[in-house]
Amino acid sequence: MKRIYSLLAASLLLTGTSEMFGWGQKGHDTVAAIAENHFTPTTKKAVDSLLEGHSPVYYANWLDNASHTPEYAYSKTWHYKNIDADKTYENAPNIKDGNIVNAIYEQVDILQDSTKSKDEKSLALKMVVHFLGDIHQPMHMGHASDRGGNKWYVKYFKNATNIHSVWDSRLPESAHKWSYTEWVNQIDRAPEAVEMEIVKDGTPDTWGKETYLICKKIYESTPIDTNIEYDYIADWTPTIEQQFLRGGLRLADLLNSIFDTNYTPQNGFVKR
Repeated sequence: MKRIYSLLAASLLLTGTSEMFGWGQKGHDTVAAIAENHFTPTTKKAVDSLLEGHSPVYYANWLDNASHTPEYAYSKTWHYKNIDADKTYENAPNIKDGNIVNAIYEQVDILQDSTKSKDEKSLALKMVVHFLGDIHQPMHMGHASDRGGNKWYVKYFKNATNIHSVWDSRLPESAHKWSYTEWVNQIDRAPEAVEMEIVKDGTPDTWGKETYLICKKIYESTPIDTNIEYDYIADWTPTIEQQFLRGGLRLADLLNSIFDTNYTPQNGFVKR
């Protein structure tokens, strides 16, 4: 029995990805695929045009790599908003090169600006698809002092790692060993009333603050040197499912609001 548990733990550890990124590929793909499930036909046509026939899933994780190239290095800080333990969401210092909340507002402005070129809008769309995943990853509202949890050292089944890496991919992969399509099939089942509550009156700021409050609880429940095992996975799996669903439904509402004039925006910031 001990051998079986050891093998399982080892397999879970193999799911880790780079410390610098947001949700791993699985999380970003899931958010984008949920959104695509909820596009109106008009939105789907507009997205297809801007992405040259590709699904949003195709570009869901693209910016994590692109931000580390010279061409898109300006966007490195756009994936997060750091908030130290002695600060609140409202009084946290702004990052001079920008943060995820401001980046979403800015890219939405581009998508709504009729003077912008197709190439500019295509880039903005790719970024928005990615950012709606990132803003729902709790550690993207982590402390500046520990680089969003990258220097908050813990153990995962007794192996050294950090809390950001755990939340990127290890925890989601341990929660359910599913493909992104299986994630979508299993969690995109909310009743219409619940969906409406998720998207109602939201803005990048309200989403960011909501995620920040989850992040605070994660820090409190995961002191440095915590050894994360099965009970932790069980406790936090509902949060992962919730955040993937929130990200996907809000991305759909956002893009429907931008591209379909017959759609009634449910969020609180896209204006026509």
